Amino acid sequence: MLDPLFVTGLAVLALLTISPGADMALVAKITLERGRRAALLATLGICSGLLVHATASALGLSVILATSAEAFTIVKIAGAAYLTYLGLQALRSSFRHDTSETPSPRRGANPYLQGVFSNVLNPKVAVFYLTFLPQFMSPGDNVLVRSLAFAVAHGVMGIAWLSAYAYALTRISALLGGAGVRRWLERVTGGVLIALGARLALERR
Repeated sequence: MLDPLFVTGLAVLALLTISPGADMALVAKITLERGRRAALLATLGICSGLLVHATASALGLSVILATSAEAFTIVKIAGAAYLTYLGLQALRSSFRHDTSETPSPRRGANPYLQGVFSNVLNPKVAVFYLTFLPQFMSPGDNVLVRSLAFAVAHGVMGIAWLSAYAYALTRISALLGGAGVRRWLERVTGGVLIALGARLALERR
């Protein structure tokens, strides 16, 4: 029988998974630029980042980010800069003279690593895991095992949700007119990533 605390924690993670944010913006960017296969790799990278955060939280490493203003600021600025860079990439891509009806598998940064970095360099995720996990653990639980169980469940939800999102995005782009619509969606996505980078840069602990 599943622990009621664990089930409640899963419900909270499900709500978090479907909330718009940097993960969805990154998957949109990569879907529009390089197609669903690359978006799936990015999704796997994002979910790998969750395992990193869960492990760091269980081992107490995330406490450094939660208690050290300097460490939090360093990671925050790195994450904000990376999101801004991804946003500028999307904007640049949207202005290329590409009239094809489907995303081209352009060479570039590894989408899996893009997903990992965008997640790992977000200190808010680390602090969330640090504050979230203890609320849904019972006395005597193995902290590392329970933390990884939450991260795996969160990752499975993320893969399902973001894969469906990428599929829907490609279908909408095709139905609404192909390359022209895709370029405008890329511009919107680029703007969203830059805005998320700015918001992260201004974030306080």
